[in-house]
This record gives sequence, structure tokens and C-alpha cells, in this order.
Amino acid sequence: MAKKSVSRRSFMAVAGGVPAAATARNPVVANPLVISEVKVEQEPLRIVTMYPFEPHEAAKITSAGAVRVDLIICKTPEEFRQKLRDAEVVYGGVRGRDLPGAPKLKWVQAGGAGVEGLDREFVESPVVLTNYARTFAPGISETAIGLLLCLTRGISKYYVPQFSKRTMDPVGTPKSDHHSELVGRTMGIVGMGGIGSAVARRAYYGFDMRIVGTDARPIPKPEHVAELRDPEWFPKMVPQVDVLVAAAPHTPETDRMFNEKVFRNMKKTAYFLALSRGGLFDDMALVKALKEGWIAGAGLDVFPKEPPPSEHPIFDCPNVVMSAHTSGWSPDRQVRLIDLFAENVSRYTRGQPLINVVDKQRGY
Repeated sequence: MAKKSVSRRSFMAVAGGVPAAATARNPVVANPLVISEVKVEQEPLRIVTMYPFEPHEAAKITSAGAVRVDLIICKTPEEFRQKLRDAEVVYGGVRGRDLPGAPKLKWVQAGGAGVEGLDREFVESPVVLTNYARTFAPGISETAIGLLLCLTRGISKYYVPQFSKRTMDPVGTPKSDHHSELVGRTMGIVGMGGIGSAVARRAYYGFDMRIVGTDARPIPKPEHVAELRDPEWFPKMVPQVDVLVAAAPHTPETDRMFNEKVFRNMKKTAYFLALSRGGLFDDMALVKALKEGWIAGAGLDVFPKEPPPSEHPIFDCPNVVMSAHTSGWSPDRQVRLIDLFAENVSRYTRGQPLINVVDKQRGY
């Protein structure tokens, strides 16, 4: 086979990116380019950011390249826009209005998983965008199970209030429905990306739950998922499940998709979990559902307006347990963030496909 030379400036046009389903440890390559020898350009790769990387994090990133990597950390928006002139890569985000001042820009690594804030100019530009899909999934999925157990075992509703009053008495009887189990129940997940698939694994293997779900992409159905269909199946799925999970990206198609009609069609014994973006659900419809007993409870890590104002009626619902959009936080996730970006820097400088390339038109 003839040897091929691929520069980092052209690799994205000749090689497919790695979809969001990949991980730094186990990347999945789309349209792989067979390379027996890669010759890279020798000029430094300039990365511009406003993110305050720690010295050891910066060292890992800059040492990952096949060429010299200059990581320029800006302290002000003015400095950032000035340094954009020489940037080939940005860590964080760029607005469309900044693109004319960034003639060398080829790739942006988003600092999070959700990219719903992209403006039209950036979406239509040739700049490649990667994100942190799946990087936050371990902590979020653990939080999801924690929220759910607080609800099903009565911890948040019955025992946390007692603890604050320095009392502790059992609620209900051994046979009453004050405490319920997850074993054998059905969980329905909307969005089988990083968050949804991680929650599905924990619920199936940890709690013997039956898993069903929907996803807008034609992805293979995992063995532990009983049914995985397109979004049109969503209305039929809702009445079947005991736990309904919102784990989809926030797009025009998913905005407030969990609304009054959906909550009314859920089982009265079912629980709702919101994990990805607060814009997926109608908060006032959820309050009504909780107060009037349409559903048994809700576990929320995200909310339409964050934080919810103190006068919001969600705080009057005893059958809710919430965290402050912190489910993806941990020292371990920071290590994964740096590892993934360093891996992508390595790939970029070697002319290889990137991990977690975003379809900017679809928004994920």
C-alpha cells in the first residue's frame, strides 16, 4: 500500500470524525483512514482558551501533541479575542461574530456535553466542534440512582424531615406502599446517549429493571435494553413505565417535551427523573402533576431556570428530591476531561479522527 501523508489542516475533510458514542479509552472510529505513515506540519499548534487549567493539566495537554503545542490561557475576553487571530484550536466556545477575527481556527473543543447555545454563524462555519459527551455520565448516572432510591425508599419524603427534627419513627407498615422496590419495574429512557446508556446499565445490572427507550439516532440496541425505538414511540412508552427518564439533548424538537399531556399519561405510581437539561420539561405542569397525584414523585438535577427562585412552587412538593445541576461533578470527571482533550490534541496533530465530533446542525 502506498504511504499517505495527512496534515492536521486537512484530516477532517478526508477522515470521518469519531461520534459521541466513543470514549477516550474505547474510541469508535467512523470512516477510518488507513495511515501507514503520517507526516505532520512542524509549526506549533496554538490552542487559545479562557479556562484556567491547572499547571499539571496544561502540561498533559501540551505534551500530547506530535508537534509543539502552545496553550494560551487568556484572562479577559479582550485578550481572548486578540489571541484568536493565531488560534488553530479553541477550548471553550466561540461566537459567530468572533469568526472573522479567527482566520486559522479549525477546531473547537466545547467545555461541556450540551451544545444547544450555538449560534447560526458558527453552525454554518466549517469549524469542527467536539464535546464531552459521556464524560459526565458516571457521576450523573450514580446521582440518578441516588435520587430514585430517595424517592422509592421514602428517604427524602419521610426520614430526612424527621432527622432535621431529631426524631426517627417508621412510616407506614411492612405491607404499605410508603416504600417501594425497583426490582422488576420498567424504566423508560428518552435519549440513549452517554447519560441514558449509563443509567440503563446501572438500573438493569444493579436493580434488575426492565429497560426500554427512545433515541433519534439509529443506534444498535444493547443486550440489556428490551426495546429501543425512534421518538415516535414515546407516547406509547410513557404509560408502560414505572420510571421515566429525561436524558436527551435540548433541541427545538425536545423542548418541553415532558409536558402536562405526558405527566397525565404516566402511571400514578411512576417517577420522573430529569438529568440532561431543564428545558426538556414544563416545570409548572410537573408541579401540578406532583401536587395532584398524577405521578408518585420526581428526581431533578436540572431545572428550566437554574437555580429555581425561592418562591417557585416546586419547593412546596414533598415528593421531590433535587440536586443543583451538580450530578456530573467530581475530581474523577476532571481527570476524564483532561484525558479526552489530550487524546484529541494527540489525534489532531497526527491527522487522525477526533473523538466526540458534534453534528452542529442537529445540536448533538
